[in-house]
Amino acid sequence: MPMKTVDRAVLNTLGEYDSATVQNAAILVRGYVPADEDYSGPELRCFLPEFGTLVGYAVTAEATPLHEHPAAGDWDEYYDTIAYANAPVMGVIVDADSPPGRGAIMGDGMAYRHVALGAVGVVTGGSVRDVAGIRSARCGLWGTGQVPGHGPFNMLRCNVPVWAGGLRINPGDIIVGDADGITRVPVEIASDVATMCREVRLKESEMHRYFSAPGFTVKDYEAWKKRGA
Repeated sequence: MPMKTVDRAVLNTLGEYDSATVQNAAILVRGYVPADEDYSGPELRCFLPEFGTLVGYAVTAEATPLHEHPAAGDWDEYYDTIAYANAPVMGVIVDADSPPGRGAIMGDGMAYRHVALGAVGVVTGGSVRDVAGIRSARCGLWGTGQVPGHGPFNMLRCNVPVWAGGLRINPGDIIVGDADGITRVPVEIASDVATMCREVRLKESEMHRYFSAPGFTVKDYEAWKKRGA
């Protein structure tokens, strides 16, 4: 089934903001939802924050980086989905091994392949290695730890709902990632969320200016409270 997408301008707009602003905007569009449907938990680390905000459609996979698995699938199915998406993609690979995190699920060779096929980054529900090489590949990277090796590396399933960093991600979800982590944006509300980001930024900027004004006093604070802001 073809990936459902939005106008590229919507992705570009989301990429102008940080993941926290996008999450705040999403609240204004659809209200609060459980955290595990909204944004990643503290266990997910951004390894390359210097890349800023990256935005792409989720292409998901479950893998076992430590042991052989009798149900191993074909990695080509996963990479083909990226290659023929005709849109910016965020790979989401989760560790389905036991124990999870003991083997690296992402390295620099994979990073170069992802970028060449159209991915802007990879979110791993597991450990990574070769971070310097991944930086050189210009591939965004989020994971839960670092190790220097892995065992037999199998892809089990792809294009299925997965959990990464405490967040449930569906294939085709828009992922907005930066130094804080990742925020999930369903395609159906992406345009409205992108529009609302500007409102969030304007309101926050006004508050920042108000409270950083030279000579700020408690009287100013009381005036702010009366505004109901």
